[in-house]
Amino acid sequence: MRYEELTIEGRNAVLEAFRAGKPIDKLFVLDGCQDGPVLSITREAKKHDTIINYVAKERLDQISETGKHQGVIAFAAAYEYAQVEDILALAEKKGEPPFIFLLDNIEDPHNLGAIIRTANLAGAHGVVIPKRRAAGLTATVAKTSAGALNYTPVAKVTNLGQTIEELKKKGIWFVCADMSGEVMYRQNLKGPIGMVIGNEGNGVSRLVKEKCDFTAAIPMKGDIDSLNASVAAGVLAWEIVRQRMGA
Repeated sequence: MRYEELTIEGRNAVLEAFRAGKPIDKLFVLDGCQDGPVLSITREAKKHDTIINYVAKERLDQISETGKHQGVIAFAAAYEYAQVEDILALAEKKGEPPFIFLLDNIEDPHNLGAIIRTANLAGAHGVVIPKRRAAGLTATVAKTSAGALNYTPVAKVTNLGQTIEELKKKGIWFVCADMSGEVMYRQNLKGPIGMVIGNEGNGVSRLVKEKCDFTAAIPMKGDIDSLNASVAAGVLAWEIVRQRMGA
């Protein structure tokens, strides 16, 4: 199910969006505002585990598209989020060992959209992203995914490391893309696998990297030191595809 209202402004509109169950990625509230309607909105936001940002009026004016925000602006997701269980269920339905992309704080919506597109074409069963410090399913992501969001479930989790631990109990191995690892061609990437791709600038965070079973390096011969996150995801994903096909 798709939602068109990506930016929701005004107290009544935001409160109704929460009560109607629309997936809200972030809520921006005028800092220091404590009146009844705003408290009702923040209460709903906490109930839905939405990230709340208390900001100055100048910031709200900057974000606002209508100029009538009344101290509250919500960012709604362009698509509904899936659950991690939905991703596993899709793999089971297809009779395939799970293949999941896990993205550690990808901030650029164009990168996120491109990675979701790659995940779909590589036959991955879904994508997992963190709630905080990362792009959500915005209109830009939807457009860049070139339709892949209609077919590839995206789950949003509070703690990526904890999710990895839970999936390990279900028999899934985790490979992290990192230059310090063993060259990917020398690694066994078959079977149920989760592929972890890091942030555009800092790569995979230390805490998430420690949860992974092994790290895979993409061999590079150029004069610069790293690939774009979405390109790295594609290169490593196709090595996994090659091995899964038995090539």
